[in-house]
Amino acid sequence: MQARALFMAILSVFGAMCAIQFGASFAKQLFPLVGPIGTTALRVGFSALILWLVFRPWRQWPRGRHWRAITIYGSCLGGMMMLLYLSIETIPLGIAVALEFTGPLLVALLSIRRARDSLWVVLAVGGVITLLPDLSGVDALDPTGVAYALAAGGCWAGYILFGQKAGNLAPGGGTVALGMSIAALYLVPAGYIATEGAIFQWQLLPLGIAVALISSAIPYSLEMIALRNMPKQTFSVMMSLEPAVAAMAGLLVLDEQLALRQWLAIGMVITASLGSTLSAKRHSPKK
Repeated sequence: MQARALFMAILSVFGAMCAIQFGASFAKQLFPLVGPIGTTALRVGFSALILWLVFRPWRQWPRGRHWRAITIYGSCLGGMMMLLYLSIETIPLGIAVALEFTGPLLVALLSIRRARDSLWVVLAVGGVITLLPDLSGVDALDPTGVAYALAAGGCWAGYILFGQKAGNLAPGGGTVALGMSIAALYLVPAGYIATEGAIFQWQLLPLGIAVALISSAIPYSLEMIALRNMPKQTFSVMMSLEPAVAAMAGLLVLDEQLALRQWLAIGMVITASLGSTLSAKRHSPKK
């Protein structure tokens, strides 16, 4: 029974990664209609509504002192999504996610205490440098898109740190619903202004709901299933594969072709993430 539960958990994690990255590929096709900020507003707004209906956070309303962590968590969550969408407007999805992955990678690397594990730092830095734009090349990456992806990584780091704190203060899916609502409070008005109200056209509402379901509601539900049936360490190791899933989604859905050098750089980031995660676990103090 345990082996079957673990297998289902692994499938759930892989399904969540695919949903998020293929959802991003689908969302990118909305950019010609409402742009990346408008698309983010649609995703966050409908995601907040769906998560409120599913998790009903009013049943365990946080206390006053908990709101600071939840507010920062929600702000980082919204910033992470908006900045990623701004980045993939001009650079391939796989590269954007690999650059964004520097956020959680930095969090993992800070937990390393042994000098020999500095190899993961070298790999991570080498991968990011390899992905940085060659401004003199014909196929150079857009530097603004790269900057947005790295900024999204910073938000991802904050999302991890304050998400853990908010989750400990107010455990359960209600925290995710509240965090998404915080993000919606500033992203929906931003999307309305950026699109001059176009996000509220009725023709776009089904697309917005689809993006919210594929990119947020479905993967968050699958991740919760996975975390109930597998160790958090195994979950973290599997999530290290996300840049590769993103690259495949960009290739299959958006026909984003990557050079061999870029695939190598993504591999370096994934290896650094796997190595740092395993090292942090291996050398963590026993309780």
